[in-house]
Amino acid sequence: MIHVYTLQDGRLTRAAEALHDAVPDQDIVWIDALDLDGDEERWLQRRFRIDVEAPDDDADIEASARVFVDAQGNLNLRADFLIGRGHEYVTEALRFVIGPHMLISLHDDELPIMRLLRMRNRAQPGKLAQPTDILIELFALDVEQSADALEHIYTELESVSARVLGEQRGSDDAAADSITRIARNEDLNGTIRRNLMDTRRALSWLMREHRLGKAQTDKVKQILRDIESLDGHTAFIFDKINFLMDAIIGFINLNQSKVVKIFSVASVAMLPPTLIASVYGMNFAHMPELGWRWGYPFSLGLMALSVALPFWYFRRKGWLK
Repeated sequence: MIHVYTLQDGRLTRAAEALHDAVPDQDIVWIDALDLDGDEERWLQRRFRIDVEAPDDDADIEASARVFVDAQGNLNLRADFLIGRGHEYVTEALRFVIGPHMLISLHDDELPIMRLLRMRNRAQPGKLAQPTDILIELFALDVEQSADALEHIYTELESVSARVLGEQRGSDDAAADSITRIARNEDLNGTIRRNLMDTRRALSWLMREHRLGKAQTDKVKQILRDIESLDGHTAFIFDKINFLMDAIIGFINLNQSKVVKIFSVASVAMLPPTLIASVYGMNFAHMPELGWRWGYPFSLGLMALSVALPFWYFRRKGWLK
């Protein structure tokens, strides 16, 4: 699917598909190519003389070759963007072809930030005057989405923290569920950190290519400062994740220690009756108790008393809690 956009009174206007060939090149400011089929790829290659490469293939090239200038003098840039799917986030590889008067974006999945960019442009026209303005705004929205995702992670970790350190901390089921949630958020935090690193690298390349005006350079610097602050926040979240993991492992060890303590107390309490039973199980000829009428009940009572006294003593000391 190909969307062709022109600028009219500062607003992005999408041309109808049937009119794509009728729109002059100098009027086109942005071409958004989504999940192209063979005919669409050939149309792009024929009209704009660009090498249409699938983003998945483009993602396998070396990092040093993610930005290059093609034979027509267009700047080619590959970058990752964050996509939110419910409470999950994934990254989508996009390829941009940046010409003097036109931006071409190629990707396989729909990005919500592109729809958000068009909505903001309708509400505040005039901010997008050049193709690079569109690209920079997409990066800015991607950073905003990363910030929202980090806020979601922190809220999730606060919920886990309340559960881990609250009344349910002794529950093994709660510990298993908390570990699952922490692991999911740790993976998400790593995804966001990697995406921010990729965005920082792409913006740094744009500045080094000297294709930005002063206002655009100032905005890119602001985005880089935002990325720096978010990068520090991801490090804080990693520390919080490690703390919660250590706390959960500590509570699991405490639960295991309680079980071991119960077995230890039970084994110690059972030693006296075992000793009594062993004594009266001896086969000596002169054992006065063997002739007693109440010898058997006496031995049973003595064994019961020898069990009760240690448990009473352990309970008084608080060793059974």
